[in-house]
Amino acid sequence: MPAADPLSPAFKALDDAEIERRAAADPDAGLIPPGFWDEASPASVETKEQITLRLDADVLRHFRSAGKGYQSRINAVLKSYVTAQEKRRS
Repeated sequence: MPAADPLSPAFKALDDAEIERRAAADPDAGLIPPGFWDEASPASVETKEQITLRLDADVLRHFRSAGKGYQSRINAVLKSYVTAQEKRRS
């Protein structure tokens, strides 16, 4: 999954009261039940290995055409293929 866009300066400038007001007005925002984060722990991120990979020009052009994060998108496609193959074998 590509990284999220950085927060805009206008968003960073919001105070807590405005953030709470906007969250209360958002129909998709729900209340987090008490204790929700009590057992939370950081997820471990699998490190990536840098390699040299030769791809067909049209494949690379396709992924690059969507902009920044194309390497992560290529990784996501390959990962979904691996997951599908592992499910098939099980």
